[in-house]
Amino acid sequence: MASVDKLPMLQEGYDMLTAELAALRKERPLIVDAIEEARAHGDLSENAEYHAAKERQGQVEATVIDLEDKISRAHIIDPKTLSGDRIVFGATVTLLDDQDKPVRYQIVGQTEADAKMGRISYNSPLGKAMIGRRVDDEIEVTVPSGDKFYVVEKIEFI
Repeated sequence: MASVDKLPMLQEGYDMLTAELAALRKERPLIVDAIEEARAHGDLSENAEYHAAKERQGQVEATVIDLEDKISRAHIIDPKTLSGDRIVFGATVTLLDDQDKPVRYQIVGQTEADAKMGRISYNSPLGKAMIGRRVDDEIEVTVPSGDKFYVVEKIEFI
């Protein structure tokens, strides 16, 4: 059952979800055509094209339902409108690791997370550990590679 909780995300994440939903909705009639064409080939029990099209149809329908749910629960947050001295959703945070090497992350929604791009989910271990912290606070987080220690150096809302 779908949750009724709001799903925080940036405008960029919302736009990505709506674009993906639009693309899948355009694909629906093409899948129906592929199923009809495959049916015309006769025996469905050994018809690979038919089974592949039906499988794709199931995948698309499940993804459409998931995207519609996320979009309906979207709570768009613009980091530029935020301020304060605590880390919140949308903040861009510079941390110092245990070798005093700076690392920078923006706290984003689950659908927008991309660690390689410096965007981590508010639900990730590090994201959870950062929420509510201030400059100079120490953060200890357990991740799959072990325990990590950070100090909050800077909080920005950009």
